[in-house]
Amino acid sequence: MKIAMLGTRGVPASYSGFETCVEELGSRLALRGHEVTVYCRSHHISYDQPTYKGMRLVKLPTITNKYLDTIAHSFLSSLHALSQGYDIALYFIAGNSLVTWIPRLAGQRTLLNVDGLDWKRAKWPPLAKRYIQFAEQMSTVLPNAIITDSLVVQRYYREVYGADSAYIAYGSDLPHRPAGPTLARFGLKPRGYVLFVGRLVPENCAHHLVEAWRRLDTDMQCVIVGDAPYAEDYKAELRRLAGGDPRIHFTGYLFGEGYWELNSHAYAFVETSGVGGTHPALVEAMNFGNCVVVHNTPENLETVEAAGLWYDGQVGAASLTAVLRTLLDAPPLVQLYRQAAAERARSVYSWEAVTDAYEALFQRVLP
Repeated sequence: MKIAMLGTRGVPASYSGFETCVEELGSRLALRGHEVTVYCRSHHISYDQPTYKGMRLVKLPTITNKYLDTIAHSFLSSLHALSQGYDIALYFIAGNSLVTWIPRLAGQRTLLNVDGLDWKRAKWPPLAKRYIQFAEQMSTVLPNAIITDSLVVQRYYREVYGADSAYIAYGSDLPHRPAGPTLARFGLKPRGYVLFVGRLVPENCAHHLVEAWRRLDTDMQCVIVGDAPYAEDYKAELRRLAGGDPRIHFTGYLFGEGYWELNSHAYAFVETSGVGGTHPALVEAMNFGNCVVVHNTPENLETVEAAGLWYDGQVGAASLTAVLRTLLDAPPLVQLYRQAAAERARSVYSWEAVTDAYEALFQRVLP
């Protein structure tokens, strides 16, 4: 098949879970003999080769604005796709639904992975929220099929819009790495830190962890991996809450070797996000055999089931503090949850199984 992947920043992955999904899924589809093209934002991807891991890269400009960046690039990419003879145009993020009809003019089948309920994110003002909700509704009309990576989100689309979606989980197969330069850079010891990975935006609730850590009497370190454009006020607030505590480390973005190294040696992983579907960082932490603690959203609880612990996100830092204190005092309990998380990741979240599912879905929607 000739497959295009649109709607993300592109590859090599250097921003979020969807870019990682494109890289992991696209490279595996290419290995299976499919022709894969990934549309990249020229201001974001500095990689200067025409192909990456068997995928052809098409770099196009966009409007570098918080509200227009994604849709402007997806619109331009969709116009480019019209003449390329793709069999499948795979889009990501419900906000892109309004351009998914364009490749259909040329007989291409369009599919959209809608992600979570993006309009719940605090970063969006009222007008943007209304647009995203409208785009969410249009995702059930304009593409040939929609995909959800969470059963909770799948149920939402069925109950609210009467729309069926294909459920395909997120993958997690990532390599363990020995302790090395990344731990040394931040002065960390194996199993001597708790890890958070995510965009530093209010709805991801990293402040729960920062506030909780300030309340704990421990020499254990707290590592916050991530960043976010257009979120300077929130990032400043996180640093204010940290109060210069030397146990709390803000690393900025880390991908590849550094990210794998930190995940390979954490004492525990904390997923504080209060919105979204299946969080890639959480699934990947389970793959690394981390003891995971999650904000008790339905999506997070679905992901971990009995293989992780949860705290009450409505209570926030106070609830998380109690859970972390228990784990810090009980290494044997942490080990049991590590084993449970790794087993769940192996049995449920595998990139090869994800690729099988996408490949089968592509075959079903083709004429």
